[in-house]
Amino acid sequence: MIIRNFFLKSCLGILALFGSFVSLGALPHADVARADEPATKAMVIMYHRFGESDFPSTNVTMAQFEAHVAELKSGGYNVISLPKIVAALRSGEALPPKTVGLSVDDAYTSVFTKAWPILKEAGFPLTVFVATDPVDKGLSRYMSWDQLRTLAGEGVTIGSQTQNHPHMADLDAAAVQDELIRSNKRFEDELNMVPDLFAYPYGEASNEVMELVRSAGFVASFGQHSGGIGTGTEMFYLPRFAMNEAFGSIDRFKLAANALPLRVADITPSNPTVKGENPPIIGFTVTWPTSGLDRLNCFASHVESVDLQRLGTRIEVRTAKPMPAGRTRLNCTMPAGNGRWHWFGQQYYVPR
Repeated sequence: MIIRNFFLKSCLGILALFGSFVSLGALPHADVARADEPATKAMVIMYHRFGESDFPSTNVTMAQFEAHVAELKSGGYNVISLPKIVAALRSGEALPPKTVGLSVDDAYTSVFTKAWPILKEAGFPLTVFVATDPVDKGLSRYMSWDQLRTLAGEGVTIGSQTQNHPHMADLDAAAVQDELIRSNKRFEDELNMVPDLFAYPYGEASNEVMELVRSAGFVASFGQHSGGIGTGTEMFYLPRFAMNEAFGSIDRFKLAANALPLRVADITPSNPTVKGENPPIIGFTVTWPTSGLDRLNCFASHVESVDLQRLGTRIEVRTAKPMPAGRTRLNCTMPAGNGRWHWFGQQYYVPR
């Protein structure tokens, strides 16, 4: 079973920082415009299963999900569709404060039977990313094409997640293209449309895979690393905050939904798949906000500790040991005031 959430130590460290800085009333209000602030700011939440407690690493309980929806209804959020968020990113359109998008990966039946009725009643849009082969095979707990047609007819955005849900960074270019072509053909046959949005299975991507997804005609694609979306965020590796039973409490949901981008440039390594030096030389330059960087901290999954070096607005992150095969997530956070956090995340993949 795929683990798509924070490493425990990283999350506890971030929550500890949250508790430490929430009382810093002197910090500037997060919604006050500042120099170099991205006009478009949004957070995207990701789910997989609902009320399927035999899969806790990819499931949220119904009590958790209902609490999330209640928070969105009462907390002053602007809940809009992923296509609208992507369109705003492309045009530079400003979005209202606390804009949130909702997405689900893998098209499990519980999306149709449990989650969508609640979201539909609340009037909240949803995007579902679908790998076509499990649907074609009628695998247990996956939606059918009839159910997906019903969702699409009720306004749910259908996105692609390939045909077979592979580890895309392990495939050669021809295999990646085959996955995209075959899945798009099935969407066209069954739903009379080809998706504009894409999500990488397991959140694993490489520069080569991203370019192939772009060349296939998609307008944006999403990973499974946490972080805020803002003007200038890489359109073909957009972050999402994943929820599951262990990390789906209402406090963590509020932390994610209220986060703000940490705008960065000159990210190293530029490729999220680690193919050369390991541990990689990780670094980025913060372009917004550029004050308060002494309060920025970074945490990495599967790594006991990181050495953080602040060179003006340049942040360098070093780990003593190589990243293990598979996925390692980096989360860098900085208090924004009023209990909110600037958040930049990356997922690195080391081929097995």
